[in-house]
Amino acid sequence: MAISMFLAIAFLHFMAAISPGPAVLMSVRTGLTEGMRTGTALAAGIGVGGVIWAAAALFGLALVFEIAPALLTGFKVLGAGYLLWMAWKMWRSAGEPFDLTPTGAPPRSLRAAFMLGLTTQLSNPKPAVMFSAIFAGTVPPGTSWLIYLALLGVVFFNEAVWNVLVVRVFSFERTKRGYVGMKSTIDRCFGGLLAVLGIKIVAT
Repeated sequence: MAISMFLAIAFLHFMAAISPGPAVLMSVRTGLTEGMRTGTALAAGIGVGGVIWAAAALFGLALVFEIAPALLTGFKVLGAGYLLWMAWKMWRSAGEPFDLTPTGAPPRSLRAAFMLGLTTQLSNPKPAVMFSAIFAGTVPPGTSWLIYLALLGVVFFNEAVWNVLVVRVFSFERTKRGYVGMKSTIDRCFGGLLAVLGIKIVAT
C-alpha cells in the first residue's frame, strides 16, 4: 500500500472520529464531572472499541450485515437501548448537586471508565459499515498483516487522542465551575442529545 493511501485512510478516519457522537459526548461529560485521569481511561476504552469495529470491517462484518440485515438491526436496537439507558441516568441525576471538593480518588475506577468508553463505542454498529466503506476502496487484496496492524494502530490513536483532548478541554477548573452553575440544564441537554443519538442509530 502506498504511503499516500495510508495517510488518506488515517485522515478519513480522523474526520470521522472528531464528528459529534455518543463517544465524544461521553468524553465531554466525563471531563466535566470526573476529570482528566478518569477521562483518559474512558478515551482508551473508546479507542479499543474503534479498533474492534475496524477489525470487524477488515474481516467483512459489513458483508455479514448485508446478507443478514436482521443482525444489523439487532445490533442497532441493543446499542440504542444502552444509549437511552445512559440518557435516562443523566436526566434523572441532573438535579443532584456537583461537589468540586477534591476527594483524593477518581469518582469512577479506571476499569469502570475504560468499560464505559468501550461499551459506548460498541453501542453504535455504524462504524463497522463506515470502516468497510473506507477500507473497500483503499486496502488492496493481499495487503500485509503488518499494514493491517498499522491501520488498527491509527484507529486507536485517532479515537483515543481526540477524546483525551476533549476530556482535557472540559476538565479545566474554570470549565467545571461554569458547569456547577448550570448542571441541571447541561445534564438534561446531554441526556436529551444521547437519547436523540440512540434513536438516530435505529432510525437510519
